[in-house]
Amino acid sequence: MQSTTTGLENLHLPASSENTNKLPFTLGDLKAAIPREYFIPNVGKSLFFFFRDILIIGLLYALAFYLDSWWFLPIFWLMQGTMFWALFVVGHDCGHQSFSQKKWLNDLIGHICHTPILVPYHGWRISHRTHHLNTGHLDNDESWYPVTESEYKVMSWEEKIGRYYIFFLAYPIYLFMRSPNKEGSHFLPSSPLFKPSEKWDVITSTILWTLMVCFLGFLTYQWGWMWLLKYYAAPYIVFIVWLDLVTFLHHTEEDIPWYREGEWTFLKGALSTIDRDYGFINHIHHDIGTHVAHHIFLNIPHYNLKKATAAIKPVLGDYFRKSEEPIWVSVWHSCISCHFVPDVGNKVYYTSPVKSPKK
Repeated sequence: MQSTTTGLENLHLPASSENTNKLPFTLGDLKAAIPREYFIPNVGKSLFFFFRDILIIGLLYALAFYLDSWWFLPIFWLMQGTMFWALFVVGHDCGHQSFSQKKWLNDLIGHICHTPILVPYHGWRISHRTHHLNTGHLDNDESWYPVTESEYKVMSWEEKIGRYYIFFLAYPIYLFMRSPNKEGSHFLPSSPLFKPSEKWDVITSTILWTLMVCFLGFLTYQWGWMWLLKYYAAPYIVFIVWLDLVTFLHHTEEDIPWYREGEWTFLKGALSTIDRDYGFINHIHHDIGTHVAHHIFLNIPHYNLKKATAAIKPVLGDYFRKSEEPIWVSVWHSCISCHFVPDVGNKVYYTSPVKSPKK
């Protein structure tokens, strides 16, 4: 009989992480509400989505080469960059071991998905694990965590513009330099991101990433910089915008609480996110907007998350958050309203210089 997992087994949670304090439900209550089969990956379905994305990417390249028209290229960039993002999400399932029940297959497909779009699979997988292990923790979360009011007051205007309004190209910087006030590269096994036992995983991904860069360099040498811009760099930029936009929106909202040590628990942190509706793009990028259930149970495959969400919503009640706003409205509201959190308090909310903190 196959075992049902939640995705927490390999995260080495602190003993206090199951303490939900004032929450009216436990992790066990939520798990019991979800049918067992939703936790089990279907390798056939997973491979279908993987090959579907690869096929669409190939067809888009064939069409772009055939038409070879500057009139079509902007459409191609938007569509292909979106498909790069969809492929990243398949690799995201691999990183969570929710693509299949075989680690070797997960890692193989993860490298195939991530290396062509210049993501070091293992380096990202491990830092993303850190994010899930510490979601909503003001000091320990890995990405998109807020600054305090005192930190905000001493930030230069250039930093503020970069952090709050021009953050859509941040991901490549994050890979090399990590998040603000944190050190480490996703390419070096000596980085504080990684354990000594993860050395060869990191080296493997770094080598594959380097080979991909060399391959792009060879193609550029053969066909020129304009080829690189038209057929790779522009779609890559669209992909990066998608990645940063979606991650920002999942963790940046006025009514999402952030916790300091002593108040934070794993379940509270997992609930400190929000579901988003991206309209017709939902299915294309594998329902990545279904995010609350994903943070609670990391190993649920993306194609079961909507069903899992429906199962746990009655248990979560008001603790479940979903925005019904158009995405562009949510982006604007978060950009102008979510600048910092108060310096004191164990449970705090985003605010801005023109607003008072939530009580």
